[in-house]
Amino acid sequence: MATSSQPTLPADENNRLRSVRAYEVLPTLTEPVFEEFVALTARIFSLPISLISVVEEDDVYYPANLGMPGNTQQPRVEALCSTAIALSRAVVYHDLALEQHPDIPSEALKAAETNQLRFYAGALLRLPDQRPLGTLCIIDRAPRIFTSDEQRILELLAALVSRTIAVRHLCRLHPDTGEKQWARLSAELQEEVQAFNALVRYLFARHGTQVPVPAAFLTQVESRIRDLQGLLDAYQL
Repeated sequence: MATSSQPTLPADENNRLRSVRAYEVLPTLTEPVFEEFVALTARIFSLPISLISVVEEDDVYYPANLGMPGNTQQPRVEALCSTAIALSRAVVYHDLALEQHPDIPSEALKAAETNQLRFYAGALLRLPDQRPLGTLCIIDRAPRIFTSDEQRILELLAALVSRTIAVRHLCRLHPDTGEKQWARLSAELQEEVQAFNALVRYLFARHGTQVPVPAAFLTQVESRIRDLQGLLDAYQL
């Protein structure tokens, strides 16, 4: 198990950090649509916590946060989200208290224990140049089963957030027309995500909450994700 106070870094870390800073994503990720995304993600998996993280050189920032109020920043070595960046892939930890996790720094395990976190799953968010930015993650204070189908849906949601970031960046490059178009698009996107959230609430009210999430439910979720992806892909400046 890692014992160093320094996080493990990917091979292209310097280029990744340059991209993170060049795209200036932190102000973007505080916009309301990203809060809607974390609320939706938490509801789909019936979990109390969902975050968008941005992994910087020394710290991890949480500009969109459901379920951990006041948790806006922490040292990178203490953040579970940093492991996804180090490994360049999605990560799933079913029980942080019992399983062996040689890829997680000991400081991160200690921080998870202090905050009584037992389950963590994070899918990579990518910048417009496809370099990893951080994660869309879900967290529970109890152990949890998490299937490969559920992980695939989490990764589709992360891709949707990544695409939204890319469209927002494109709008910022064309302030004369882009800001007005973003205002319209983000309002429409928020409405669609809220409607999606309402659908998920309805389905759970009708069929009950099940863990893991049933395949039939995930199929409906994936269809709605594809619809939202189509809305973003249709964007033209």
